[in-house]
Amino acid sequence: METLVNYFEQAQAWIFETLVQPFMFFAGLGGFLEDGYSASGWFLVGLCQLAVMLLVFGPLQRWKPVEPIIDKAAIRTDIVYTLMHRLGLVRLALFFSLEPLIDSVIGQLRVAGLSTFHFDDLWPGVSDQAWVSLLVYLLVFDFVNYWIHRGQHQWNWWWKLHALHHSQRQMTMWSDNRNHLLDDVIRDGIIAVVALLIGIPPAQFVAVVAFVQLSESFQHANLRVWFGVWGERLWVSPRFHRLHHSVGIGHESNGRQTLGGHNFGVLLPWWDMLFGTANFEVRYDPTGVRDQVEQGVDYGRGFWAQQWLGLRRLWH
Repeated sequence: METLVNYFEQAQAWIFETLVQPFMFFAGLGGFLEDGYSASGWFLVGLCQLAVMLLVFGPLQRWKPVEPIIDKAAIRTDIVYTLMHRLGLVRLALFFSLEPLIDSVIGQLRVAGLSTFHFDDLWPGVSDQAWVSLLVYLLVFDFVNYWIHRGQHQWNWWWKLHALHHSQRQMTMWSDNRNHLLDDVIRDGIIAVVALLIGIPPAQFVAVVAFVQLSESFQHANLRVWFGVWGERLWVSPRFHRLHHSVGIGHESNGRQTLGGHNFGVLLPWWDMLFGTANFEVRYDPTGVRDQVEQGVDYGRGFWAQQWLGLRRLWH
């Protein structure tokens, strides 16, 4: 593990010194070099994720697909979203728009007497065991992600943005980042505040985010796979998550579109089991949104059309 960390740090330093730092000086951003170094790490993490997706998830999709690919243009748009997110363009936009506000809020809390808190310190010895501490933080963020995801489906205004994610009728490993940018801002803002409040170390936060993103890419894959009766209850599978995207099942409750649904878990199905939203049926249904399928509601084909239509839905 230590060897891998050393290799990563060496690669991060090379990217920063060779590419990022010269550009930052050229652009007059010399005062943000520390942030540029962090951005180099996120960029490297994204490259590693893309490598796993192309070398592992891609062949798996071709080996055992749920359905044939007939809309390659829609998937190309999803690839644009994925590259934007995994290579840091969205994170860069958040840095200049959202992070100063979050830092200001946290600064005010510190002035008001909020001391530094580390969640894993609640159990003596846990913080000294890196792997155990990482698992604790994964559990915490998965719980938070479950409730964020339920909010995206339960509150009508939030669903109007999140519906874009569900409008993909050709789910693949590229579909995870197909989100409205305002939806991303809200979600990432909540995650950032939680991260600061529970005191997760920066390196572990990067590891948590990277692992969650990679797992979500696998869950969205066009892959006819389930983990068996017991495995399905231990980890979210492509089948479990596909049911969440299925028309009339994943994001509807009691016949009312968008107000409820099933299988909101991001990593673990435990929260769905605990709060009564789990559906473990072994089935592979068509994906999409009911009004899109039955009424022809337009969610947009390209990136800009999808972003604009999302804002229009929110406004109306």
